[in-house]
Amino acid sequence: MTALRRILLSAALAPLALGLAACSKEADVPAGPTGEPIARIAAPAGKSWSETVAITVEGGYRMGNPDAPIKVVEFASLTCSHCAEFAEAASAELRDNYVASGRVSYELRNFVRDAIDLTATQLTQCGTPETFFALTDQVFAYQAGIFEKAQSASKEQQQAAFALPPAQRGPALGELTGLTEYVTARGISKDQANACLADAGKAEKLAAQTQQQGEQYQVEGTPTFIVNGKKTDYNTWDKLKADLERLGAR
Repeated sequence: MTALRRILLSAALAPLALGLAACSKEADVPAGPTGEPIARIAAPAGKSWSETVAITVEGGYRMGNPDAPIKVVEFASLTCSHCAEFAEAASAELRDNYVASGRVSYELRNFVRDAIDLTATQLTQCGTPETFFALTDQVFAYQAGIFEKAQSASKEQQQAAFALPPAQRGPALGELTGLTEYVTARGISKDQANACLADAGKAEKLAAQTQQQGEQYQVEGTPTFIVNGKKTDYNTWDKLKADLERLGAR
């Protein structure tokens, strides 16, 4: 069974379930040595690190200095409440104080857990790399509204959407969840959104990427952070911020 099939089958057995139990639990920041303060690293002339975004070979979206001495990777699910809480607490300060300094790079890798998550991920990745983080933050901010819209659909409507061929299933779920309407109000045309949602190959790639990297990094819940190649045991901004400070981002 393919990774995508598992995601869709799970959603079909429990239609559009939120799956919040898969979110990580909070843990303490492990003790560690305090690094020397790292000087700010200037961006190339005419550029800013917080506006420097690239797609990585692992399929994530990295914001900031690619050679930053402190590298943060977050595995996040767009249907995880803890991920939404982290985004609300962290996005502005992480971007404006840490990434903008050139000392920290931040990479978000979508960890697709369910059908709504897959739909939202395809849409946040539908624009240019530069639009990804803004769309992601906006989807997190509207997470409760998306759930409400999805759950208001009847069981028959949900089952009908899942019964469609792959190229039609994505656009149908976009309409069912209200996500297509939401992103078209934020700069993505409806034709563009539907084309992204109809891309069954991209959906399969996202699902396979989640499975492979979940096994590789032992991702047991979201958000999960990898800091300078090491998996952490916490999932909140105050603890990640403390870690960045200890590593010298101050």
